[in-house]
Amino acid sequence: MVDCPNRIVATNRKAFHHYEILETYEAGMVLSGSEVKSLRAGQASIQEGFARVSGSQVLLYNVHIPPYIHNTRGESYDPIRTRKLLLHQAEIKRLMGRLQGQGKGCTLLPLEIYFKRGWAKLSLALAKGKRGPDRRDQIKKRDTSRELERDFKGRYKL
Repeated sequence: MVDCPNRIVATNRKAFHHYEILETYEAGMVLSGSEVKSLRAGQASIQEGFARVSGSQVLLYNVHIPPYIHNTRGESYDPIRTRKLLLHQAEIKRLMGRLQGQGKGCTLLPLEIYFKRGWAKLSLALAKGKRGPDRRDQIKKRDTSRELERDFKGRYKL
């Protein structure tokens, strides 16, 4: 069997800019058939999405999956409905402990939606929000490293 790469449907690019990623998890999603077809067509937005642990399950909020255009059954659903995420109980307990232990500023963010072996998966991150000075420091470090790379680019050739 040929191992094909994961097909990415949607990414949350701003998550890496606004948050410090502490851990990542891979979760399945409970979806209807037309939602899966819509994802296969590449239609989803996870920019405003977040997840919460409630009881013994993890729920995903504010992820927009529009209705499938060629749906002939007449089924309709709320595009921003709350969706259940499928994680092992040990992972959920670990998430609950990390969310309580890290204190303020921690949240669960969706990083990307992709298909793995035909199943829709979500990359979920435990993230801590960056403040203004943290972001400025990160930009400053990135700029200085780029300048250093430019300076040393042609000097040391093996």
